Amino acid sequence: MPDAWLTRPDAWELSACIEWLFAEDDRPFHERVSRAAAAGFRRVEFWGTSNKDLASLEAAIHATGVAVSAFLSEPAATQPGFLRGVETACELAGRLNAQNLIVLAGEEPGDLIDPLRCAAPIAAGHGVGLLLEPLNTVDHPGYVLSSTLEGLELVRAVDHPSVRLLYDLYHSVVMGEEPGEVLAGSGHLVGHVHIADAPGRHEPGTGAIDWRRQLAAIRNAGYRGALGLEFMPTRETVESLRYLTR
Repeated sequence: MPDAWLTRPDAWELSACIEWLFAEDDRPFHERVSRAAAAGFRRVEFWGTSNKDLASLEAAIHATGVAVSAFLSEPAATQPGFLRGVETACELAGRLNAQNLIVLAGEEPGDLIDPLRCAAPIAAGHGVGLLLEPLNTVDHPGYVLSSTLEGLELVRAVDHPSVRLLYDLYHSVVMGEEPGEVLAGSGHLVGHVHIADAPGRHEPGTGAIDWRRQLAAIRNAGYRGALGLEFMPTRETVESLRYLTR
């Protein structure tokens, strides 16, 4: 259970990515929401919505009272239909108690600033944030935004409070970045953080990341939001969380 992380004075708020967590037994996706809530999570998140039973998911979210930290807006920012997709996702966010939409850059080179500038007021009008996410090019060959520093520069260029960075520590480390260096002084531009260990993308403690040092670096950069647990558990979810707290 995540209790040890939740009760310490310096505890991080945690958000369960239910694409991978609470996914045992091949039960319907919406049941992962209630499983996460029963484990003590007040936040969940997931990826796309086109492959999900949205009525059941909406019912589970409202029954448990959890907030949705983020889900994916589709298509990517460099693809046709991006703004229409943001509008549709924003309307869905209202139904799903979602606070943010994840925006991917995609694999087609192109301008990212203008699409984000146009999307920002749409999101703001719905009270939703847009989170631009760099991905590593080892797991995602061809993805056009792999640098945290470049992502932060894009957020600065858009210059709108509704557009911030989704900093994924796993992707950053795989790209050879030092979190304390790339995030220095930029925590206010980060809207959400994902964590997983490397190598392997499993629960923290299974890889080589120095978690005390790197979580301190994120705090020192000025980020005070939640940590999204976006990892593939090496064991049953609740046991992986117990392992994580140890």
